[in-house]
Amino acid sequence: MNTEVTLAGITLKNPVMTASGTFGSGMEYSEFVDLNRLGAVVTKGVANVPWPGNPTPRVAEVYGGMLNAIGLQNPGIDVFLDRDIPFLKQYDTRIIVNVCGRTVEDYVEVVERLGEEEAVAMLEINVSCPNVKEGAIAFGQDPAALLRITREIKRHARQPVIMKLSPNVTDIALMAKTAQEGGADAISLINTITGMKIDIHRRKFVLANKTGGMSGPAIKPVAVRMVYQAARAVEIPVIGMGGIASGEDAVEFLLAGASAVSVGAMNFVNPHATLEVAEGIERYMEKYHVENVTDLIGAVEE
Repeated sequence: MNTEVTLAGITLKNPVMTASGTFGSGMEYSEFVDLNRLGAVVTKGVANVPWPGNPTPRVAEVYGGMLNAIGLQNPGIDVFLDRDIPFLKQYDTRIIVNVCGRTVEDYVEVVERLGEEEAVAMLEINVSCPNVKEGAIAFGQDPAALLRITREIKRHARQPVIMKLSPNVTDIALMAKTAQEGGADAISLINTITGMKIDIHRRKFVLANKTGGMSGPAIKPVAVRMVYQAARAVEIPVIGMGGIASGEDAVEFLLAGASAVSVGAMNFVNPHATLEVAEGIERYMEKYHVENVTDLIGAVEE
């Protein structure tokens, strides 16, 4: 069996990667997961300066998943380059760095710093961040803002660029096409769905931020639908994520049109989830005599 997939000229040994923000930068899970067996490690979001994140409480369990309002807490690009990149370079896996920012200039600063790191295979741009210069609406919720930031990042990036799309939009196909028009080499989706939880006994919001991003198995049907719509709208590769807990879940995304998949919330429930998903894909391929995993991409019967 051949489990290799290629995204924008970058070959992964299998289509399974980690979802940003759920796996640290690899070091945190290396005790549980052999990183050599993953297609790629996608790091937690990295900003140009350290971000303290949101006030606590900022995580809450909900039916079928979890809410988080971490606020993209991270130590900043300097610490990341000194600590995390050297660690990841020890492993035979692709390194994809997730980039976050509050202004286009913030993103560009990180992208330019990462351009000097040959070990970084691709960049994943988190456009769910609030655009502080334009009313704090997320870059990924406004087609014009998405187009501008994608074009600007492509002007400065040395690695292939993945735009990570927000599901909190009316037309995901439009946003996918906008990212492609801006020059994106690939897209990934879905990021978390905005949700809320209220403690009825205290009559207070459970999260200090009031709202948070929902992830976990409950969002999978929404994610599969959006991946299908996005994949049909663009010619660039799509990385699918949202509630993947098994090899069967991953195959569903591949059939919908994803070229690769990311495992997120399940890393908190089961630290071995990524490897189990990869093994599950192989079992599916054996059962149905699939020689190349790429034969599954978009293979759902219309």
